[in-house]
Amino acid sequence: MGISQKDKDILRALATEYAEIAALPIQEEKRGLWRALNGLKPKRPMVMIDQICWNELQTDATLTLRCEDEACRRHEETLRRKLYQWHHFPVDSVAEPYLLVPKAIHNTGCGLTIQEEVLVGDKTNDVVSHKYVDILQTEEDLEKITIPDVRHDEAETVRRVAFAEELLDGILPVYAEGIDVPVQVWDPISTFKGVENALYALVDEPEFVHKLVARMVWSYTGMLDQLEAQGLLLTHQTLVHCTGAYSDELPKPGYNPEKPRTCDIWTFGLAQMFSTVSAAMHQEFEFDYVNPIFERFGHVYYGCCDPMDYKMEYAAKIPNLRKVSMSPWTDIRRGAEGIAGRFVYSRKPNPAYLATDSFDEALVRKDLEDVRAVCEETGCPLEFILKDISTIRYDAKRLDRWAEIAMDVAYGK
Repeated sequence: MGISQKDKDILRALATEYAEIAALPIQEEKRGLWRALNGLKPKRPMVMIDQICWNELQTDATLTLRCEDEACRRHEETLRRKLYQWHHFPVDSVAEPYLLVPKAIHNTGCGLTIQEEVLVGDKTNDVVSHKYVDILQTEEDLEKITIPDVRHDEAETVRRVAFAEELLDGILPVYAEGIDVPVQVWDPISTFKGVENALYALVDEPEFVHKLVARMVWSYTGMLDQLEAQGLLLTHQTLVHCTGAYSDELPKPGYNPEKPRTCDIWTFGLAQMFSTVSAAMHQEFEFDYVNPIFERFGHVYYGCCDPMDYKMEYAAKIPNLRKVSMSPWTDIRRGAEGIAGRFVYSRKPNPAYLATDSFDEALVRKDLEDVRAVCEETGCPLEFILKDISTIRYDAKRLDRWAEIAMDVAYGK
């Protein structure tokens, strides 16, 4: 069954509007600002907003999907969200003059199936609570962890590109894109054991945990080797963990866009459940295992919600480290002094400020200004990355105002 003229007209109109935005000179200006920041020679702090609670913005008619074909609706959603963000809170996001479609990559996984209970609060929100069952209790259980089998369905990828090209011919070029490869061992472990069980095991069964982590790294490395060998890594990497990935240093010499290498791209790593784990234990059970993987990549972004301010003695030794996350639960000055201008201070402003009964603009501004002042004093390149936005209390204007305030602070207003 072919694409209806109605669906084609909707998508072409959206793509035309987006293409006009992507062609604006400010897009290259923003790319240059990101390159300067990522080269540790920033012109000013950079600002991004990502991981948005789109369900709470659906009251805006411009986000309403009107296509009938399911594949068309996926492209429509992408374009409508890009346009909405540009018109409401563009900050330093860059509109790229093309459309990406994911390559048809099949991954069998590491051999384990999560067992959990889920508690849903807002049925329109995909942020839910999880209670995980411990399925890794014995050394025999560890044998169930396998190396994923990765396969590329090239015919399906060609079909996806052709489908999008038929829709957008003459408006936007279409490219097939590989996948992001974050280096995360403990996030999966937390889903296979449960966070509490895993934390107790660090103390009660350290030798077992060492074997578990080693097995997970073996599984991950086997998957990564396959992705690299088959040319399935990213070729249009503009973001790394919600932050700008533009760099004058990447890709490396010898780059082949048909077969990108790990050294040509960024990766990011995190161990969020280690928020209450000591720096030495973080080194023993995380860095000692994942640093050899980080060594393969061009640049590394490390951290997420896990507070890194008191762990910089160890984190600073991560190979190819370029950005360090400083979550809302870090000590601002201690984090800056630990970074000491050697890496980008990637500040994660508290998304809870957008979830209170009333939106306190003064609090938002002070939080951002305090961080900027400390980073200026300590010589730290700075970015503000607002993410993990679970709710804005269905008040769309809060995101708009946060963006305006953040850009004011970025420009020193």
